[in-house]
Amino acid sequence: MAQTQNYGTGKRKTAVARVFLRPGKGAATVNGRPLEEYFHTVDQRALAKEPLAAIDNAAGFDHFITVKGGGLGGQAGAVRHGIAKALVDFDPELRGVMKEHGFLTRDSRKKERKKYGQRGARARFQFSKR
Repeated sequence: MAQTQNYGTGKRKTAVARVFLRPGKGAATVNGRPLEEYFHTVDQRALAKEPLAAIDNAAGFDHFITVKGGGLGGQAGAVRHGIAKALVDFDPELRGVMKEHGFLTRDSRKKERKKYGQRGARARFQFSKR
């Protein structure tokens, strides 16, 4: 029996995206809203759709995505990661294409914590010699 739904979890900064791929006409909803409405900028939309541009059968899936945490930029990166992982779950032969473009690698960069005795993570208070 064929699987009717494929799943992928994507992460970026503090954002976590759960991506469900189902056979359909290519509609994408993020937290119940269309992807174009949820992500405001063209760059965020393009970032989220990058894995679909790498394959030719992108219109054959409906995407149901739930995203929590972080800002819209981090969420777009998490959606990109999740879509790539869900596509590999659908067809393991796509793994090479996704890995070649770097979609399966989790971007581990996060905000660095503020250190005590300093103004920020790396910024220091101004030194006064006299």
